[in-house]
Amino acid sequence: MDDNWSETLALAETEVRGTVDALPDELRVRARKLPVVYERVPSDEMLDDVVQPDTLGLFVGEAFPDGDGGPSPIPPQIFLFLENLWEFAEGDEETFLEEVHITYIHELGHYLGLNEDELDERGLL
Repeated sequence: MDDNWSETLALAETEVRGTVDALPDELRVRARKLPVVYERVPSDEMLDDVVQPDTLGLFVGEAFPDGDGGPSPIPPQIFLFLENLWEFAEGDEETFLEEVHITYIHELGHYLGLNEDELDERGLL
């Protein structure tokens, strides 16, 4: 990844905003309430059997269908790991933006309780 974090962050934020804006109304309303956290890589505290150093994105907290106040003490949010996405895209900006889009939609699907096939059926992937 280039040493220019602010430019990479701006690219990712713009892509996520555009992705949210293009969602169908009922999904857009839910997606706008879900925070997106942009990190370079997963923190040491995040790493475990599921979250590996090269993880691209992560949804944490209660999924929307499960309602509020479930067993998770963490508020629902999506993490996007921009250095990992940049490396996955092999430094190509167009591929990076595509991967930000795909990873965001994938993680949003976890929040909405939609699997890959359901996301694809809705034309989101």
